Amino acid sequence: MTYRFSRRFILAATACLLPAIASPALAADKIKVAGIHASPVENAWNSRIHEALQSAADDGVIEYVFSEGVSGTDYARAMREYAEQGHDLIWGESYAVENEARQVAKDYPDVAFLMGSSGGPSGDNFGVFGTRNHEAAYLAGMLAGNVSKSNTFGSVGGYPIPEVNLLINAFRDGVREVNPDATFLNGFIGAWFDPPKAKEAAIAQIDAGADVIFGERIGTADGAKENNVLAIGSLIDYTPRYPGTVFANAIWNFRPTVDAIVADVKAGNPVGKDYTEFSFMKHGGNELIFVSDNIPADAISAMEAKQKAIKDGSFEVPINTDEPS
Repeated sequence: MTYRFSRRFILAATACLLPAIASPALAADKIKVAGIHASPVENAWNSRIHEALQSAADDGVIEYVFSEGVSGTDYARAMREYAEQGHDLIWGESYAVENEARQVAKDYPDVAFLMGSSGGPSGDNFGVFGTRNHEAAYLAGMLAGNVSKSNTFGSVGGYPIPEVNLLINAFRDGVREVNPDATFLNGFIGAWFDPPKAKEAAIAQIDAGADVIFGERIGTADGAKENNVLAIGSLIDYTPRYPGTVFANAIWNFRPTVDAIVADVKAGNPVGKDYTEFSFMKHGGNELIFVSDNIPADAISAMEAKQKAIKDGSFEVPINTDEPS
């Protein structure tokens, strides 16, 4: 192979082999899952998936090995390697390699594939999912609309793809519900993992008047912290890392998606379908974590009422995939 597996890959693979040696019968019931991460697993989005797959492995549901930092030129090769090694399910992110990933799936019809993708499923074995923590982003926007003093709100994203656009638009919609006169700034950094660039983008928006920044990318909160303004995190909980700066987080939970596709693989069901629904709040796929300090009590009550409506289905957060202006 021309790409390098990380040290973590070797450790993960070794760890997954041990139960198989100790208990062959138990191992036979487990689904063998391989994860191919284009970014480091520390990256916020990848970390949520990695954590979910690790937790499933810890619970004895799957065996899990992974590689990280796999470039687009080597991605299809990595998929084929894992398929040849006998994995039942290969997780990946095909945004930059849609055609290549789908061809690999066609070449291995007996292997299930689950790919983060902007396209639809294909055949019986190529399933897709989208990131949907937009409901929590909407709720975070409702809180943000009540704490800003400048009435200007910023956001920093990676690329203007549908999954990112809908998140930022949902945040804006939440702000507008409680603050219809709000104004917005937005920037894309052209990278999934570049904290210094995300920090620079945040500072530029702060200089332009924003005092609350929605950070779709890691590094945004650093700019907010240095300039004594508030920030909102996405995907993971940034509050412990940035106390006093990050007051809300739109959390994404990938475990419901893992459980859904593993159940299908075990049952022998076709997996060529869209698993995005399992990221919705009603399935536990996203949630809002926030710090109540300095947030008006009536703002929290209004947000919690909207959260209840989202969970019971009486309110749907709009999905707007247009690029934010």
